[in-house]
Amino acid sequence: MQKNSLVWASIILATGIFLLGMSIKSGIVKFKEMDRTVTVKGLSEREVKADKVTWPLIYKEIGNNPSDMYTNMEKKNALVIAFLKAGGITEQEIIVNPPTITDRQADNYGNEIMNFRYKATSCIIVTSNNVDRVRSLIRKQKELMKQGIALLTDEYENSITSIQYEFTGFNNIKPAMVEEANKNARTTAKKFAEDANSKVGAIVSAQQGQFSIENRDRNTPYIKKIRVVSTIQYSLE
Repeated sequence: MQKNSLVWASIILATGIFLLGMSIKSGIVKFKEMDRTVTVKGLSEREVKADKVTWPLIYKEIGNNPSDMYTNMEKKNALVIAFLKAGGITEQEIIVNPPTITDRQADNYGNEIMNFRYKATSCIIVTSNNVDRVRSLIRKQKELMKQGIALLTDEYENSITSIQYEFTGFNNIKPAMVEEANKNARTTAKKFAEDANSKVGAIVSAQQGQFSIENRDRNTPYIKKIRVVSTIQYSLE
């Protein structure tokens, strides 16, 4: 009798362990299924034309008499402004900065022999939303050289003589670009899910990357390339 009781007790214990094991296994499988996700990136790119330009027109003057130098610079400034207005630039788009002057003799630590003691710099800045009009004048600036005004060129990127092009309508296209990036991300996720014999579920998390605005290339700085990358995590069913 006691032996039969032990047998039944063993059977009950074994059955319980088996059912417990099945329950644990089922729980692990469900947990893994719930944790099945895929993380993808969606890209949106556009090329846009700059809608704002800043053009610094800078030239230098040398001499020994500051008063005469200022008089010459006022005459040259008038010629530059006349050139700009003849090209369709309005007075509101022109800023004339006060000239700066340097005493070269005061800075001459090497006792260099100088024919001219002073060097002055004039800077007239054009800021306009009519990019095409300004670019047309930039191509014609040689006319100023014919009048004795040698503008400094932007030989070095980001120098004070560099012409700056900007795109200010970013907020108008931002929503559409985000939507496009998100759609591209979901398309990628669907492709992955098909290869894994699954279906794309709900979004688990989403992160919008930083927008970047860069020149398309060195030769066309007035054309901007805008891009955004969205990182989205989807559940897989």
